[in-house]
Amino acid sequence: MKYEERTYRNLHKQDDLEHFRLVVEETDLDIAVTKGVLTSELYEKARGYVQDRREELKEYIKRDPVFAKTLQPHNPLEDAPELVAKMCIRALQAGVGPMAAVAGALAEVVGLFLLDYSGDVIVENGGDIWLKSDKDRKIGIFAGDSPFSCRIGMEIKNAQTPLGICTSSGTVGHSLSFGRADAVVVLSPSAVLADAVATSACNRIKTQHDLEGAVDFALAVPGIIGVVAIMGDKLAARGEVELYPV
Repeated sequence: MKYEERTYRNLHKQDDLEHFRLVVEETDLDIAVTKGVLTSELYEKARGYVQDRREELKEYIKRDPVFAKTLQPHNPLEDAPELVAKMCIRALQAGVGPMAAVAGALAEVVGLFLLDYSGDVIVENGGDIWLKSDKDRKIGIFAGDSPFSCRIGMEIKNAQTPLGICTSSGTVGHSLSFGRADAVVVLSPSAVLADAVATSACNRIKTQHDLEGAVDFALAVPGIIGVVAIMGDKLAARGEVELYPV
């Protein structure tokens, strides 16, 4: 598996929005908001919010270390923070460990936080996106060395948002995957669920013959509305997915 510089962020860049980068320790976010609303005060509020959520997770992991290590669904402690509980619930639906949903979970909560300040918000976290928009958007798909990579994208209707658009890959990036897909992109109103299911679906793809089965699995999970799975020169897509050439 190879590491890719974050040039893929150009695939969701929107010219009518103002993009900025927010880095807190390992969390590296690309955030887009309505032009004119970004101020130094809003940036610091967003940074503080991300720091608080990270501290919340770290403190919880001290009390429940299995949460951070297990690759299987996990029951949270009774007094677990809301973010932890959501990750555990969505991971159970997907059949994976809760940390498989952490990137999507952080993207979603940060996006919801920013909605108090901006009508349009996009938060991208390691290839996982939470999006709320008052207009239709186009999001490109990065799939490593596949011939489809950066050559196709999805048109997202504003009526579909808020929407999680989460990607898992067995060939790109540093996240743990047991599959060999170049990209599995999952759409759901819950970015937490989309992230967990993308991981689970990607794990199921060892050869191109597994693409359709992985898509069927993902769409069978309640709350998943669309899936694209790519391996090499083969692609499978179903659900509320409108592809376009980039």
